[in-house]
Amino acid sequence: MRQTVVSEEKAKKIIGDGAQKITEEDVACAISREEDIKSRCHGPLGRFLGDVRTIIAMLKDYWNKSYRELPWWTIAAATTALLYVLNPMDIVPDFIPVIGLLDDAAVVSACVFLLERDLSRYRSWKKETSGEDTEQ
Repeated sequence: MRQTVVSEEKAKKIIGDGAQKITEEDVACAISREEDIKSRCHGPLGRFLGDVRTIIAMLKDYWNKSYRELPWWTIAAATTALLYVLNPMDIVPDFIPVIGLLDDAAVVSACVFLLERDLSRYRSWKKETSGEDTEQ
């Protein structure tokens, strides 16, 4: 059995607990730090770069009011995951090679799992309205 740094249950708890505290200012912060977030998507987190791009695009479209078909909890959970990726001193400090990003990958993975339906609807909407594929 493969050992992980953060269990799926713990990652879901991080998302759930964090989502309860998210403010609109936090959403704006996550959007404004888009490039910093993407630049952290390497190593174990690299496989989620497409999902991270989709989450950021969804938040941006929500923020500019072009896509409002989302409950606040979805926005808050997505923001929690992105801000977690930005935090270098989370459960496992990011400066520890490879394993420092495993907890970030677990949290993003849990977020993608929890928001799967909303992300799928957003991808369909984005493709219909702009022809864009958000998983570039």
